[in-house]
Amino acid sequence: MSVGIAEAKRERSERRRGFLLALPSFAYMVLFFAVPLIIVLVYSFATRTSTGSTALSDWNLDAYRKLGEPIVRNVVVRSVILALVTTVICLVVAYPFAWFCAHQRPTIRNLLLIAVMIPFWTNFLVRNYAWRILLSNGGPISSFTEAIGLGETNILFTKTAVVIGLVYAYLPFMILPLYASIDRLDRRLIEAGRDLYGSGSQTFRRIVLPLTMPGVIAGSILVFVPSMGAYVTPELLGGGKETLLGSYIVTQFLTARNWPVGASLSFVLMAVMLVSTIVYFRSGGKNL
Repeated sequence: MSVGIAEAKRERSERRRGFLLALPSFAYMVLFFAVPLIIVLVYSFATRTSTGSTALSDWNLDAYRKLGEPIVRNVVVRSVILALVTTVICLVVAYPFAWFCAHQRPTIRNLLLIAVMIPFWTNFLVRNYAWRILLSNGGPISSFTEAIGLGETNILFTKTAVVIGLVYAYLPFMILPLYASIDRLDRRLIEAGRDLYGSGSQTFRRIVLPLTMPGVIAGSILVFVPSMGAYVTPELLGGGKETLLGSYIVTQFLTARNWPVGASLSFVLMAVMLVSTIVYFRSGGKNL
């Protein structure tokens, strides 16, 4: 009996110690994530007055109803298409690279992973300005095409420039989950597929792809969601010629002064991220 009581006290003490250790992180999450999220949710039910101010006294669903207007639907569709294109390109580029990286000896593998993470060492805004120089009419790319007789290239302030910038920005988020998933793949299963006279494509479709699907799902979520709400890259590389989701939200807050609509759209975007995360974990993300 005394042994059981002592074990129970020890467990309570360990739980208390664990709670105290996690308290700073918990307080940080509440202060900088939960509280702003609640504020955005409250403002999404507020009312915009005729003077452009926001009244929190009269709660309603007008802001959410406006999300069904044609202009908002067009912005959402345009943003989703751009995010899908970015995600597909990142997946096509990242999968072979992650496979190659996972099959190298440790020294080469570490160097390749460092090369993937090098862009994170530079400010995101600086990287976008660097791409503006590269894609401008008098930039290195345009000078090279002109030197080989193809004439000047006019890539900057186009959809192509936006896609290039987004792929460059979010490609590491696709490579790293894929690498982790491929690295844990049991090579003996591939050898078994070959022993059963399976072709390369059959082995990939029936063995490799299903087993690395958690990495594909994780990378796709990590690329698709931020691409859909991107603001800096479309503004700097696309010139703001087409209104996307991030630009529309900023416009509602700063220009139109319609905080309820901006807050409602922001909350919906965060809800999409939450649902995507739940889908990821339910699809086997815990085993990544």
